[in-house]
Amino acid sequence: MGNSVKRENPLTWDEYFMAVALLSAQRSKDPNTQVGACIANEQNKIVGVGYNGFPLGCSDDELPWAREGNFLDTKYPYVCHAELNAVLNSISRDLRGCRIYVGLFPCNECTKVIIQSGISEIIYLSDKYRDTDAVKASKIMIEKAPGISYRKLETNLENIKIALHEHLI
Repeated sequence: MGNSVKRENPLTWDEYFMAVALLSAQRSKDPNTQVGACIANEQNKIVGVGYNGFPLGCSDDELPWAREGNFLDTKYPYVCHAELNAVLNSISRDLRGCRIYVGLFPCNECTKVIIQSGISEIIYLSDKYRDTDAVKASKIMIEKAPGISYRKLETNLENIKIALHEHLI
């Protein structure tokens, strides 16, 4: 006979979608920074996910992963960020009113895509690059664009356990 009392303390919607973004980041082959993104609509349904990596068909064994050096010898001209991939991978072209969950505050290039797609809210975990021009430009655009806001995810969770080898009932 099953338990007749509901489970206490399930993930909030924000925690759930951020966890999906963080899980998606685990697909990234970037040796330094793994970022994932999850787009959820107003009905709390996932409509897009993505992670940072090279464009489809571009070998991650042949393009560079370096962070420093000549521009063409670094990852920067080649990597598609998680936010861009989440928008491109979305099941809908109409993302108006959606929220995007991402581990790092978006750069200016991703913010342009987010604004153009109609996403109305950015929820992030870390703003560690807040002093860079790319993030400063992002915030300027968000402040000037009507109908979009951002906020840091507030949670008491430190981690979420996902067990692949435990027998779940």
